Amino acid sequence: MSLSGEREEGGPASKMSLSGEHDTKAKSPIKQERPASPVPSCVSMKSDRSMDHPIEFREGDFSSEQKNQQERSESEILSGQSSQSHQTDLASIFSLLEENIMTFVKNELKRFKRILSPELPEGFESQKQDKEVVDAEDEKQESSAREGALKITLHVLRKMNQKELADTLEKNSDELAMICQRELKSNLKKKFQCVFEGIAKQGNPTLLNKIYTELYITEGGTGEVNNEHELRQIETTTRKQARPETAIKCNDIFKPLTGQDKPIRTVLTKGIAGIGKTVSVQKFILDWAEGKANQDVQFVFSFPFRELNLMNGDEHTLIKLLNHFSMETKDSRISNYDKYKVLFIFDGLDECRLPLDFQKNKTCCDVTKSTSVDVLLTNLIKGNLLPSALLWITTRPAAANKIPSVCVDQVTEVRGFNDPQKDEYFRKRFSDEDLASKIISHIKTSRSLHIMCHIPVFCWIAATVLEHMLSTDKTEEMPKTLTEMYTHLVEFHTKQKNEKYLGKEETGPHWNKESIMSLGKLAFQQLVKGNLIFYEEDLKEAGIDVNEASVYSGLCTQLFKEECGLYQDKVYCFVHLSIQEFLAAVYVFLSFINDNENLMAEPQVTEVTVYKSAVDKALQSETGNLDLFLRFLLGLSLESNQKHLRGLLTKTRSSSQSHEETVKYIKEKIRENPSPERCINLFHCLNELNDHSLV
Repeated sequence: MSLSGEREEGGPASKMSLSGEHDTKAKSPIKQERPASPVPSCVSMKSDRSMDHPIEFREGDFSSEQKNQQERSESEILSGQSSQSHQTDLASIFSLLEENIMTFVKNELKRFKRILSPELPEGFESQKQDKEVVDAEDEKQESSAREGALKITLHVLRKMNQKELADTLEKNSDELAMICQRELKSNLKKKFQCVFEGIAKQGNPTLLNKIYTELYITEGGTGEVNNEHELRQIETTTRKQARPETAIKCNDIFKPLTGQDKPIRTVLTKGIAGIGKTVSVQKFILDWAEGKANQDVQFVFSFPFRELNLMNGDEHTLIKLLNHFSMETKDSRISNYDKYKVLFIFDGLDECRLPLDFQKNKTCCDVTKSTSVDVLLTNLIKGNLLPSALLWITTRPAAANKIPSVCVDQVTEVRGFNDPQKDEYFRKRFSDEDLASKIISHIKTSRSLHIMCHIPVFCWIAATVLEHMLSTDKTEEMPKTLTEMYTHLVEFHTKQKNEKYLGKEETGPHWNKESIMSLGKLAFQQLVKGNLIFYEEDLKEAGIDVNEASVYSGLCTQLFKEECGLYQDKVYCFVHLSIQEFLAAVYVFLSFINDNENLMAEPQVTEVTVYKSAVDKALQSETGNLDLFLRFLLGLSLESNQKHLRGLLTKTRSSSQSHEETVKYIKEKIRENPSPERCINLFHCLNELNDHSLV
């Protein structure tokens, strides 16, 4: 008999179904002998079910047993029709069951045949089958069924004296995982081989391997929170005397350092915004996908926190979470990840809006158990889920303490570009050596600009502005302060988009006041909250119509970017935190100048200038999140910078008296404040005001 139950050549004409019934065409003519019965049997033989047998009466009284038997018989006759219907339903169900089982078995046999083939068919990796959505229990049962199919196949092969074939199949039964890995690598390579400098998915892509400059990564200590503003941290590092540090290559972060015996499971990498954490993750994944490094790791999965935020409120199993981020694993239906060496990368802890309550979250040790994403993450980090997995978490310094130190085996810090790497960046960026030399020379004339070039994103900003200014015939003075640099950046890109989309060159005011104010309001509101990424509800709060968000993105395409996650929900962010801080300052400045509204005072006290209020707010902030914002706001108070904001200002206001009062107030705060780090930012504020009396 074949697996489908069909008649073999020369075999009997009957066909047996899984229900045990014979087709009517092949009914056996043989009658089965059975003992006589005082009443017909309506339940024992199917052949009696549809027959109306007469009831035989006997003279005399029936015994009680005979009476009961007759009553049962009459009841069974009345229910005979119902039993017949039930049996018909059962036959239909088992017929469908047979069909489904045969389909399942045939598919598994095809899979086993592919595994045993010398070479996989060309393009097999791209062959997808539509999979219906199943819950965790279904996934678990299907996995068990597939294991059962494998065991049956191995058993039958050995019964057929095909021991060698059975052994090969058993040995290579993980080929499905190998196929999944191969396809995962292929897709990750396509995804990460290019970078879009400055803005995601717009402009000309550049091969990462072509422009990548190895970042300076060091052992980062304990991962304790640093409440300084990130720019201040760079300046502090710059002033420190050189001391021996352990430099770590990006691909070696899971290798124990000299003297370390304990294997590393979880690495926490910290670094300020724009310093290169995400690019480091991208390069790590690309090198793995291209087979250049960490080939002992079988699967690498990347989870940006900005996309995990979108899953908050829903319940998932760990397997389902993986399948959301990786179509390759979804199609393979792999569930036993404890058998493999797996790396989970969680990028952007500072962007996480999940509670991550390590104390109160319930324990979860089952990868097939549904729970909240927050609970999944805390249990994964604590090692309750997949304790054999490796974890890499990236974050800005201020959010590093969200992860308990007991859960972290190694802390690293991305330090950005050192001085030689700054020069290397500009020389790689510009094929014109003379232009590169001029830009490098100018940046070195300004300590603030040179320090900021530790940040790769700021190198892009400086390169964009200075290239434009040096390539035009304008005799305009080159920017030397941060405010001047960022004002030129916003002005340049706004004008560029107007020329591109409106088809005209701008000679007069070119700002779109409504869009700049909307973006500025969003920047300010989220800066105060400490958010670098925004969702639709944040845009609504700032008065931005989410249906027209792309208009804002198009107008300031180099400043504000829009990304689509797996759920097709849009995630918004500025290219760099400093651009958000600048636009927030523009918003507060314009609100004060145009509407006489002081957004820095609560309750508003119009007698006190916005600049003094901003100085007080910045000094009161423990995290220093308003330090750079304060520099920009004070810089905008200069008339020399206001001339670039034509079209946004209804009037200019830059009296020498208010300027002198602001300078005097800052000097008083420098004398009052014992913290050297706080004083450093106030000195920079004086620099933005072009006051060098204390230098």
